[in-house]
Amino acid sequence: MRTLIQFVFATAIAIAMLASPAAAQDAQTKKVLASIKKEIQSNSVLTPAVKKLASTVLISLTTDKVVIAETEKLNGKKVALSEIQRIDKAWKAAEEEIPEMKDRLNNKTAAVLKKFAAKNNKVVEIFVMDNQGAVVGENNMTSDYWQGDEAKWQNSYKGGKGGVDAGKVEFDKSANANLQQVSLPVIAKGGKIIGAITFGVKAD
Repeated sequence: MRTLIQFVFATAIAIAMLASPAAAQDAQTKKVLASIKKEIQSNSVLTPAVKKLASTVLISLTTDKVVIAETEKLNGKKVALSEIQRIDKAWKAAEEEIPEMKDRLNNKTAAVLKKFAAKNNKVVEIFVMDNQGAVVGENNMTSDYWQGDEAKWQNSYKGGKGGVDAGKVEFDKSANANLQQVSLPVIAKGGKIIGAITFGVKAD
């Protein structure tokens, strides 16, 4: 009996020790999320409506499992910046859909983004970027492939630190509404920043 009790006790300790790293990661992720929410609320460019949407709804995509997995997958390929810029040039010049466009509009990340936008009618545009600013997936076609030279990626990825970027409210003819872009980081386990997400949302 004593041996059995000792075994159960030892097993419980072992399980607790194995579980502790994951718990620490969750705590760090929550800490990063809290920081991002605070930054959203203190942003002077975002409209009140977009602030509320970003801190309660949009932020959920920053820790989506598929978004994280697909962003990590692209990061892991370590594509040279020169190659990303070559694709970007071809993307901008394309008169017909090129393979990279087709993939970014129809991959696993795109499926998540399309489903998310369908459930949230204030969200018009969403695209995810990797740690170099290359598009991972999108719900609608973007005008370019590489976002690394733009504030939306630079301020939200922020060199792996994570942050918030807000664009000015602009009228969009296709959506027939005033839209504002807000960009947030993609947050993996342990609070690690691996990419960014830009949302184009109705500002009213």
